[in-house]
Amino acid sequence: MSAKLIDGKAFAAGLRARVADKAGQLKSAHGITPGLAVILVGEDPASAVYVRNKGKAAHEAGLRSFDIQHPDTLSEDALLSQITELNGDASVNGILVQMPLPKHIDPARIIAAIDPLKDVDGFHPLNAGRLLSGEYGVDHGLVACTPSGCMMLIKDILGEDISRKDAIVVGRSNIVGKPMAQLLLQESCTVTMAHSRSQDLPALCRRADILVAAVGRAEMIRGDWIKEGATIIDVGINRIQNADGKAKLCGDVAFAEALRVAGAITPVPGGVGPMTIACLMRNTLVASALQAGLDQPDI
Repeated sequence: MSAKLIDGKAFAAGLRARVADKAGQLKSAHGITPGLAVILVGEDPASAVYVRNKGKAAHEAGLRSFDIQHPDTLSEDALLSQITELNGDASVNGILVQMPLPKHIDPARIIAAIDPLKDVDGFHPLNAGRLLSGEYGVDHGLVACTPSGCMMLIKDILGEDISRKDAIVVGRSNIVGKPMAQLLLQESCTVTMAHSRSQDLPALCRRADILVAAVGRAEMIRGDWIKEGATIIDVGINRIQNADGKAKLCGDVAFAEALRVAGAITPVPGGVGPMTIACLMRNTLVASALQAGLDQPDI
């Protein structure tokens, strides 16, 4: 048996194209061009690459992109002041502050300062609460981008009805693990939340029809942990060294081992990563409609 590769890059390209189409309709019908402001504090190389990719994706989707960069000496008060300014700027529909921030800036304070209707990352406590209550879901509202993208890929493989599936989310972060579990619960899956300290984690994983790995440990999930035919969504991005000393990217799942057991699996790279940026574009479009009092675009 060899698992089907889930092509997140191709799915994301289709999603971005649909966003571009809806953005064109929004501009034509209402004169609105959605605007995304991305704030980068410091010079972290990986963050700088992410910000450039987001700006490029926004441009290709017909959105305005406001790229704002600051040195790592920027004060917390100055960043809060800028967020207040962007909250009041009608041309900015989405605000994203690139993480991680310098140690002297409290990320929780920064996230809480963003207008919930402009919180395209879906991290604001109000948006997280709406997801928890069932008011928001993958098809409605501002939900964290990576879990939204994971759910789209799952449904693309398994179909719209995934009710009664056993699902496990390995990882409990506010960014991926917790919102992912909530989205699966909304689809009537039986959900187990696990993490690196869970007792007998391999046995928990072997029960799952759907396994989402977001624990941040390279190749932690082994092939013999996986139920035959399971759908594997690997959120991890880790850098390790090959036997020849060269660096390579890998996920949280031992890919070669899983490939022989799973029914379908996302590769790393080329799986979940492109979906995160595509869902950010979608959230920016959704945010612009919500702020204008319009129906949310159906994409």
